[in-house]
Amino acid sequence: MAAKLKPLDIQREEKPGKYADGDGLYLIVTGPTSNNWSYRYWFKGKERWLGLGSFKDVSLKEARLARDAARLRVRAGVDLVQEKRRAREEQKAAVSAEKARTFEECAQAYIDECWNSWSKKHRNQWPSSLKRYAYPTIGQLKISEIRPSHIYELLKPIWLEKRETANRVRGRIETIIAKNVDVDDNDFRNPAELTKPRGGLRPIGTMSKEPRNSCR
Repeated sequence: MAAKLKPLDIQREEKPGKYADGDGLYLIVTGPTSNNWSYRYWFKGKERWLGLGSFKDVSLKEARLARDAARLRVRAGVDLVQEKRRAREEQKAAVSAEKARTFEECAQAYIDECWNSWSKKHRNQWPSSLKRYAYPTIGQLKISEIRPSHIYELLKPIWLEKRETANRVRGRIETIIAKNVDVDDNDFRNPAELTKPRGGLRPIGTMSKEPRNSCR
C-alpha cells in the first residue's frame, strides 16, 4: 500500500500486517475478515497502541478524525491507553460494589423501582413483610451468601399458621435474588426457589394476587 491508505485498497487487503496511513494511524489486518484501526503514539518514552474500532464500523475518514482527536489529547498530556484501562477498572469496581450490596439494600432498590407501578396494597405489604420476616435473618447478607437453610429458617415459624404469608414472602425473596444475579450463570440456583413447597402445598390463587409485570 501507499503511504496514504485508500478505502478500496483497505477493502481488498487480506494479507496480515500493519498498514500505515500517516501520523500514527494504522490499519491492522490479522485475517480476511479482521481489519482494525489503531493509533500508535509514544507517552513518556513508552510505545502505545490505542484501538479505534473495526473497519466494518469505522470508515477511513472517521478513523482519521479519531486519530486527530487522539493526537490532541496526547499532546495535552493524556495517556489514552492508561485512561481506557482505568475506565475499565472503575467499571469492574462498580459492578463488584453492586454485587456487594446486602439483601436489604437490593430489596429496597427493587421496591423503589416498582413503587410507582404498585397498588397501595403492594406498597404496604412488600416493605412490611420483608422487614418483619426476611431482614432479621438475611437482611445484612450479600446475595451470594444466602442459602436455602436461611430461607427455611425464616419461614419455619409462620409456615403452618400463616401459609399464604409464608408463600408470598418466599416468592418476594426469590424475585429480589433473581434480579441481582447473573442471568447467564447456568450453575446458579436461587435458594428461595429451592425452598418452594412441593406436592401442591401452595394455596390456589396465591400467584394471581401478585402484579403481573416485572415488579411482582
